[in-house]
Amino acid sequence: MTSFHDFGLAEPITRALAEEQYAAPTSIQTETIPLVLGRRDVVGIAQTGTGKTAAFALPILHRLSAVPRSAAPKTCGVLVLSPTRELSAQIAESFRTYGRHLRVRVALAIGGVPIGPQVRAMAGGVDVLVATPGRLLDLAQTGAVRLDRAEVLVLDEADRMLDMGFIHDIRRIVAKLPKQRQNLFFSATMPREIAELAREILRDPVRIAVSPAAPTAERIEQRIVHLDGAAKPAVLAEILRGEPIERALIFTRTKHGADKVTRALLRSGIAAEAIHGNKSQNQRARVLAGFREGRLRILVATDIAARGIDVDGISHVINYDLPNVPETYVHRIGRTARAGAAGVAISLCSVDEVPHLRTIEKLIRMPIPASHRGGKSGVKSRPHGKNAPGRVHRSYDRAQAPARAPARQDHASARHELASVPFLQPTRGEQSGASARSPRRQWRRA
Repeated sequence: MTSFHDFGLAEPITRALAEEQYAAPTSIQTETIPLVLGRRDVVGIAQTGTGKTAAFALPILHRLSAVPRSAAPKTCGVLVLSPTRELSAQIAESFRTYGRHLRVRVALAIGGVPIGPQVRAMAGGVDVLVATPGRLLDLAQTGAVRLDRAEVLVLDEADRMLDMGFIHDIRRIVAKLPKQRQNLFFSATMPREIAELAREILRDPVRIAVSPAAPTAERIEQRIVHLDGAAKPAVLAEILRGEPIERALIFTRTKHGADKVTRALLRSGIAAEAIHGNKSQNQRARVLAGFREGRLRILVATDIAARGIDVDGISHVINYDLPNVPETYVHRIGRTARAGAAGVAISLCSVDEVPHLRTIEKLIRMPIPASHRGGKSGVKSRPHGKNAPGRVHRSYDRAQAPARAPARQDHASARHELASVPFLQPTRGEQSGASARSPRRQWRRA
């Protein structure tokens, strides 16, 4: 398929796509849209930034336009589940954008905001409900939402839901749905628990695995900086001052860590703000809007934002803390080098994080170029003796970094085999997802 017109989508949808300047479908869209139009169940495996939302939203909207119907009170025709508030909001906005010339009612149900407006939005019924699992169960338990009329179920970023502890909530939600429905299941990786969930939910699904045209190693300049843990704040500030940064997304492992890093940057004279689960939804929306619009250049985030931030122009991803789940590293650095562009991913690795680095390198099947930095002051130790140089070597030397790989513009290739993306697949015996880490309880209500 070279054009969205080739799918036979309704004219109001193709008109909206033209207005958004969508030229040619991506590989995941080319493979998925005809199957969804044919009412098949689908398992789609693809990295973030490959166009998965349009891959399911466009054929769903076509279906709604072809058979217009009035939804019963408190019901939805299509249910889309995603792990985070930000991602859910983006999906709902995509449905509204692609369906702007259709009479399609879209509702959003997420935590962190008052539940009253969501109850009122569902009172008359909607065509598409996009929700996080926790808030949806809250609405269902109070009788504000009925799920017995849903004809399509979409699980987006399923592996992230597993990491965040939503697996049991998903099973409770699925039990409330009608047995006769279409199921669309999208994930960037396929750990064992997610594969088992897919077998429970889907009926004779078609599996689509899309590998990027250039592997992550080619599109993203990856670096590891070995250093003492105490040197991280100084090294981070030095990186931010020395790199040609358009927008930088900095990841920490904890909410407290995100706030701590933000305060350290502000003390260094670097403007930054944090986004994490303890922030109100209004705060998160304000900060994210500033980042997206370019008013904020440095954003510090926990992994709640790893797949909930769809912002063009993120030139750098910096792992202040290495993740202890290797797949999370892939999700984090996937925030840069989107749409064929190049990007930079820099990770700060203290001694106690070296085991996490090894599991990451095992997953991506390549060593990450490294430099060693030490000292509490963030500088290399000064050699002693008559051959000692006259100046101290700074903790971060951009000249030692490898040259950025050129961007690749060719389209991704798709294959109907999960094995076609070994870069994203954990090998036998490796732990991933919830088996590698207990979910944080405070994430249960997104």
